[in-house]
Amino acid sequence: MPVEVRVPAFGESIVEATIGRWLKSDGDKVAYGDPLVELETDKVNVEITAEQDGVLQNIANKEGDTVSVGDVIAYLGEGNGAAPAATPVAQTAPAAEPKASNGAAPVEEDDATITPIARKLAEENKVDLKLVTGTGPNGKIGKEDVTAYIAKQSAPAPKPVEAPKAVTPVTPPAVKPVAAVASAPAVTGSNRAEERVRMSRRRQTIATRLVEAQHTAAMLTTFNEVDMTAIMEIRKRRKDSFKEKFGVGLGFMSFFTKAVVGALKAFPYLNAEIQDTDIVLKKYYDIGIAVGAEEGLVVPVIRDADRLSFAGIEKEIGTLAGRAREGKLTLAELTGGTFTITNGGIFGSLMSTPILNAPQVGILGMHKIQERPMVVGGEIVIRPMMYLALSYDHRIVDGSEAVRFLVRIKELLEDPESLLLEG
Repeated sequence: MPVEVRVPAFGESIVEATIGRWLKSDGDKVAYGDPLVELETDKVNVEITAEQDGVLQNIANKEGDTVSVGDVIAYLGEGNGAAPAATPVAQTAPAAEPKASNGAAPVEEDDATITPIARKLAEENKVDLKLVTGTGPNGKIGKEDVTAYIAKQSAPAPKPVEAPKAVTPVTPPAVKPVAAVASAPAVTGSNRAEERVRMSRRRQTIATRLVEAQHTAAMLTTFNEVDMTAIMEIRKRRKDSFKEKFGVGLGFMSFFTKAVVGALKAFPYLNAEIQDTDIVLKKYYDIGIAVGAEEGLVVPVIRDADRLSFAGIEKEIGTLAGRAREGKLTLAELTGGTFTITNGGIFGSLMSTPILNAPQVGILGMHKIQERPMVVGGEIVIRPMMYLALSYDHRIVDGSEAVRFLVRIKELLEDPESLLLEG
C-alpha cells in the first residue's frame, strides 16, 4: 500500500518549512532509510527519509515551495505500483462576487485540501473557506489564498471618475529651440552577467530577526581593550600537556566563556530578558557561541557553562562547531541561550558592533589580536591587544552597568588565575 510522505512536526512552534531540494526524483526507486527531500526551517534543515522500499511518486511541491506541518508532499509506492491519483477539487465560479460571511464555515480537521496555517488564518478572520479559491496542487488552499481573499474583500470600492471640465486652450509663448542632449549610451559587453540565488529559509530568518532586534531593543555598544599577554603565555606553556591530557586544544574561547560567566554573576541584568513588563533574571548560564556555517550564522548553546571546566568548554565548542558546519545541529542545541559570544577576529575583524541575539540583552564581540605599542609602568612596550565590544539593551541595562561589566571581563582575562576563583 502506498505510503504518504508528509511534512513532520518540528516542535518549537515551527509550523512551516521550505522545500530546500529533492534528493530523489519522481519515479526513482528508493530503499528504506534513503533521504528523499531536504526541508529548510527557520533554524535547521531536516531530511525526510523513506519509510519503506519502493518508488517515489506524485511529488506535489517543487524546490522553494512553502509547506506546512502535516502536508502530503509525495507518495512512496510499493515496487513499481503507482500511488493513488490525486482527486481534483471541483471549483464552480459563483454568479456574483460573494461577501465574507459573519462566521467561518466548519471545516473537518483532516481536510487535506486546506493547510493547517490557512485554516487557522481563516478562523481568526472569520472567512468562509468555501468561498476561497485554492491555487496549490490539486486546488489546495494555502495561507496565500486566504490572505488574498481577505485583501480583496477589504479593498475599497473604486471612486467614480468625474468627467473632465472644459479647459480654454492657451497658446504658449514662442520658445527658442534647445539643442538636444545626448542620452547616456546603453552599457553593453560580455561582463554584465547576473545570477539570481534563492535566499534560504535560514538566511531569511536571520535577516528578519536581526532587523527585529534593532527595531525592538534600545541597543547600544560600549568598547574596551584587553591585554592578551597572560593568556597567550599560559597557552604557550600548557597547550601540549593540556592536549595530551584532555584530547582537545586549549583555545581562547574557554577563557572568554569563563570570564563572561564571572561577569554575569556580578551583573545579573546582562543575563536576563524582557517579557511584557517583567524582567526575567536567569539563574543559569547557557552561553551561545556564534559559528559561521555555509548557510549563515548559527548560535549553538553551551548549557550550564558555569559548571564546565576549561576542557569541558573546549570539547563542547568543538563538537557544536563541527555539527554546525556539517548542518547537523538540532533545534535543542540552538535554543535557550542567555548570553552570546561572537568572534569576528577569526576573519580578521579589528572592530565591530555585534547585534543582539533576541531575546537576550547582551552580546560580547571578540576581535583580532594585534600587537600594538602600549605604555606599561611608564615604558612603551609591544603587547598583543584585542578590542572588545559589548552590545546591550539599554531598556534594562544602564550604561554604567554595561561599562563595568566589560571592565570586569577585561580584569578576569588579564589575570587568568582569577578565572579559577569565579568557577
